[in-house]
Amino acid sequence: MFLKIHRSPQTRDIVAVCDGELINTIISDGDVKVHITEAFYGTRRASADEVREALKTAENANIMGERAAAIAIELGLVSRAGCIMIGSIPHVLIFRL
Repeated sequence: MFLKIHRSPQTRDIVAVCDGELINTIISDGDVKVHITEAFYGTRRASADEVREALKTAENANIMGERAAAIAIELGLVSRAGCIMIGSIPHVLIFRL
């Protein structure tokens, strides 16, 4: 998986995680197309444990892919029904207020 934490002094940090095989691809479902880029999801590979630790404290997260979404589900951050499906790829957005 790839992991990048976007830090901003004006807003809350965003944890971006995606399955490795999705990086630099475009997924689509009907009119919806998503380009999964290194610019957003990063170039650093992360273990499942590193992803778990980042998501446990994340106030905002953008998660793409089966393995990455499974970790969010395992942590109780989202249910399977709460995943947005883009084709066959689960996508999760988390915002803690």
